[in-house]
Amino acid sequence: MEARRLRRSKKNNSKNSKKKWISISLIILFLAGAGFLFRKELSLFAFNTLLKKDVKTTLDRSYKPIGDEKEDTPVLEGQPFSILLLGIDQRDQEPSRSDTIIYSVIRPKDNKALLVSIPRDTYTDIIGRDVTSKINSAYAHGGEKMSIDTVENLLNNRVDFYGTVNFNGVIDVVDAVGGVKLPITKLIENKNPQHEKLRIEPNKPIYSGHEALSYVRYREDSDFKRTERQRIFIKAFMEKILELKNITKVPELIEIVGSNFSTNMNPDHILELAETMYLNDTLPDFESYMLQGNGKMRGSTWYYDIDSEDLEYTQNLISNWLNGDINKQDLIHPKDMN
Repeated sequence: MEARRLRRSKKNNSKNSKKKWISISLIILFLAGAGFLFRKELSLFAFNTLLKKDVKTTLDRSYKPIGDEKEDTPVLEGQPFSILLLGIDQRDQEPSRSDTIIYSVIRPKDNKALLVSIPRDTYTDIIGRDVTSKINSAYAHGGEKMSIDTVENLLNNRVDFYGTVNFNGVIDVVDAVGGVKLPITKLIENKNPQHEKLRIEPNKPIYSGHEALSYVRYREDSDFKRTERQRIFIKAFMEKILELKNITKVPELIEIVGSNFSTNMNPDHILELAETMYLNDTLPDFESYMLQGNGKMRGSTWYYDIDSEDLEYTQNLISNWLNGDINKQDLIHPKDMN
């Protein structure tokens, strides 16, 4: 037993030196998916016995309040709540910007979630700087707090919590679960010499962590396609977690989460939410949407201008999902973007 513990310790220490990535949505999906290994009360027993201590330690390290915290009342009462997911893509010699911005509404009682993608080049007021610029610059200048204030102003809806993740660590996460299935039917390749080299062959049964990272990073088609790939990846990762039959993999995955994830949601309440999802018979039902608009040059810089009518529609969509008095059957479904 002691030898096994020493081997695990050495393995974990080597893992800590790597860049890792995962988001709060994937944590919730991971916990819910792991429950399917055991089913119902057995899953909760397994979670409390085998996983809860390690998860709690990880979440304690990741808990980073921003100074003006809201109570976790919606989580405790099972009411709808929102999470702003920020994927940080740190490049050499560049300031950190939120490369991925997803406004999420979680409805625990209905086992449903809404993911609204905000294009990173969206032209909007940056709250706290008194300028109008790309929305992803809010994180570069004011971190999570400025990002939250800016998104709340744009969408005219509250942000209850945030979850920030290191985008580069996707390699370790995907490789740890043995790769993911991705619907790639054509060669994906960066041809712009100013972009990093990127090439993904089509029709492979499984894609590695490096290929998955390239898949979500590829940008030479459109913002719509890029944000769609991000959501496709989340679903593919969820499905891979459900295929995971070896429970001994769980501690390794939990360790990968730790150093590259931060949130202002109380760790105890995250665990309560995870336990609730453990006892569900079905996976969360995810619906997604992306703010619509058109690209426009201002000087030498390209921006994404949000369509005013679509912005109003999106604001109403979010308000509908955040309203705990609205029944599941009366929720507005995101309109077809095709």
